[in-house]
Amino acid sequence: MAVGPLPRRVVVVGASAAGLAAAEELRRRGFDGELTLIGDEPGLPYDRPPLSKQLLSGQWDADRLLLRPRERWDDLRVVHRPGTAAVGLDTGARTVRLADGGTCAYDALVIATGARAVHPPALGAGLSGVQVLRDLRDALELKEALTRGGRLVVVGAGFLGAEAAAVARGMGVPVTMIDPLPLPMVGVLGAEVAGLLAARHRVNGVDLRCGNGVSAVLAEGGRATGVVLDDGSRVEAATVLVAVGARPAVDWLDGSGVPLGSRERHGVEGVLCDPRGEAADGVWAAGDVAAWQNPSYGRPVRTEHRLSATEQGRAVGAAILGQEAPPAGPAYFWSDQYDLKLQSYGRTGGALAFAVVEGSLTEGRFVGVYGPPGTAGRPKRVEGVIANGMARALRDWRQAVLAGAPLPAQDLTISPH
Repeated sequence: MAVGPLPRRVVVVGASAAGLAAAEELRRRGFDGELTLIGDEPGLPYDRPPLSKQLLSGQWDADRLLLRPRERWDDLRVVHRPGTAAVGLDTGARTVRLADGGTCAYDALVIATGARAVHPPALGAGLSGVQVLRDLRDALELKEALTRGGRLVVVGAGFLGAEAAAVARGMGVPVTMIDPLPLPMVGVLGAEVAGLLAARHRVNGVDLRCGNGVSAVLAEGGRATGVVLDDGSRVEAATVLVAVGARPAVDWLDGSGVPLGSRERHGVEGVLCDPRGEAADGVWAAGDVAAWQNPSYGRPVRTEHRLSATEQGRAVGAAILGQEAPPAGPAYFWSDQYDLKLQSYGRTGGALAFAVVEGSLTEGRFVGVYGPPGTAGRPKRVEGVIANGMARALRDWRQAVLAGAPLPAQDLTISPH
């Protein structure tokens, strides 16, 4: 690729996994200029997935979440500005405007601001006892609420909602989980694996109300006391967790000229980037906020997974210096719920055909693959894989995902699902 003058000042907005990965990759590849990391939260950058798992359950304390240990922070030689939100961007002057009234000049800018939890006003926004779960403060608040006891109502049965419900049941807290879709995480897992997950929640005592939405949050004295479902039923609650999704944190980019996607025009929200993460001259994006052009799909794709955030951050760090980064692996996610540790690579979900290729869903140890349907509705090639309790087999099938391999027609027993 053609390389112009290398930057002397790189600013990373977003003290996230993607933002820190970009900063670390710049230093690893020899960048010795001025490096600034701006984050709107206080403290050092931390890992988010454990918020709804190990931190919420009390297995880990907050320091264990740090992405870079305190004793190694100075080695990065970064100007860290915690608790400082970016509120505007002037791409012509190449300056970031900050909430404290200051500005920060750059030669190259990395946008790594992630996503923000959606909390519709109709779902009790602003009421005491109603909250989202997106950052460390949210997780600590929810942990404290769970220790006080009383029923937890979880609105939304996606990743966060289902994981928080499982942790709460492990603490002995009564839980009702509500979602308008027919099964928890069905959009990500497909009906077969989502059915297994629903059964696990029920056997562990969750009052699962799928196929229903919440029409109102009940309150008394400014504090939530329960919810009303679409079918008119009521559920009492000491705490209501709203886990209905997240949107890219791009409001501060309004009027900047940085291209932003919309579901109507592009099928995806977020900062629109080329396949290397460049959004505009001198502006790059990585992580949950970024929608990279995907040549395989012919459209921009936003990948909201932890490993992808790190890989994109590293790729951007290399590209800013005119260097090539190793190709990213397939999207990876994991979810710990009760005795299940679901791990997945590649594309998954209800829009794809699914088949169990090793083990069985009934026994709970299995490997299943996803892909476009072929004969008898089974996948004709492997675009994604999910497993529980079969880590070695999962690694083998990961290679099939990387290769987009056809599903073998012989020497393979497709287990019923």
